[in-house]
Amino acid sequence: MSALDLLTGDAQTFLAKVWASRVHLHRADPGVLTGLLSLEDADRLLTSSAIRTPSIRMAKDGAVLPESAYTRGGTLSGRPLTGLVDARKALALFDDGATVVLQGVHRYWPPLTELIAELELELGHPCQVNAYLTPPGSQGFAVHSDSHDVFVFQTAGSKQWEVHGEDGVEDVLLEPGLSMYLPTGTPHAARAQEQVSLHVTVGINQLTWRGLVERTLAQVVADLPDHHLPAGYLDDPALVSGPLAERLEQVAHDVRRIDADAAVATEIRRFLTSRPPRLSGGVSDVLALRAGIDDRTRLRRRPGHPCVLLDAGERVEVLLGDRSMTVPAWIRPALEEIRARPAFTVGDLAEHLDPQSRTVLCRRLVREGLLEAVS
Repeated sequence: MSALDLLTGDAQTFLAKVWASRVHLHRADPGVLTGLLSLEDADRLLTSSAIRTPSIRMAKDGAVLPESAYTRGGTLSGRPLTGLVDARKALALFDDGATVVLQGVHRYWPPLTELIAELELELGHPCQVNAYLTPPGSQGFAVHSDSHDVFVFQTAGSKQWEVHGEDGVEDVLLEPGLSMYLPTGTPHAARAQEQVSLHVTVGINQLTWRGLVERTLAQVVADLPDHHLPAGYLDDPALVSGPLAERLEQVAHDVRRIDADAAVATEIRRFLTSRPPRLSGGVSDVLALRAGIDDRTRLRRRPGHPCVLLDAGERVEVLLGDRSMTVPAWIRPALEEIRARPAFTVGDLAEHLDPQSRTVLCRRLVREGLLEAVS
C-alpha cells in the first residue's frame, strides 16, 4: 500500500476529486497508523531523547507557552547548550493541561521519515510532520487555519474536531485508524476526550502554478539590462513608458520561446535534488562496501528514495533526491532494471552489464544512497 493510499484509501480518486476541495475521512488499519508514532514513542522522545527547541513547543488553551517554562541549559564537551527540554517541568505542564507539540518529527523519527519520503514522491510536494500530545479533556489551540493542506490521524486516545466549512461546523471524532484531510485554510480546533490523545499532522507545502511560472520566467527577467531609470521621469513619464513598452515586448518574445517541456524537466530536477538525505542504515552500507560486493550480494531500493532518469545526449542524469549523478547512456537499461525491482542481486544485471561494470555501478549506487545492502 502506498503512503497516500494509507491516508486516503484510494489515491487516484482522492487526487481527482478531493485535493484542495473538501474534508475527506478514511478508515485504515489502526495498528499501521499507531505503529508510525505510538504513545510510548512520544513519551520516549519527550523524556529520554535530549530533545531541544524548536523541535518541541507547548501550548495551552490557545496560547503558546514560553520556552523558559519547560527548557533548561546544559553543556556538552564544555560548550553551552540551550533549549533542552526539562522533562520534569514539561510533565508538570502536561499534567496541568498543556499540549506537547513535537515539531518536524519526520526529521528524527524513522517511521515518519519513511512515510514522508514516500508521500513526497507520490505527491510531488514537500511534506512535513508535527505530532500533538494532549492530556485528557484539554485543548492546545483555539480555532485556527493552516496555510497548507493537512492530513491528520490519531494514534492514541480520541479527539473531537470542530471543522468549519461553507455548510457550517462539522464535528469529527478522530480515533486510532481514522485519518482526515483538511484543505488549506479550513478553520478547525480539537479537544482531547476522556483519555490522553496523540495525533499526527502531515502538512503538504504545495508547489503552485504561480511559483512554477515565476521560476520559469526568472531567467527571462534576469536577462534584462539592469540600467537606472532616467532622471526626470517624474515630470515626464514618457521617458519611461516608451522604453518600458519595448522591454515588455522583448519579454513577451522571450516568453513565447520558452520550451515548456524543458521548464518542467528543470522543475522536476529542482525538486528531486533538494530533498533531505535519508540514509538510515548507512553505516551498514559502508561496512558492506568495505567487505566487498559481488554477483551474490543482495541489494534493494532504499524506501522513499527517487530514481528518475533524464536523457542528456550521450549520458543519463539520475536524480536521487538530495543529489544527481550522470552516467554513460549505455548504462540506462541496467538502471531501468534496478528501478523496476524492489530487490535484486548484482548478478541479476548480467543481461545489461559485464561483471566489473555491474559491480562498479552497484557500489556507486550504494554510496549515493539509492541502494542498501540486504543482510
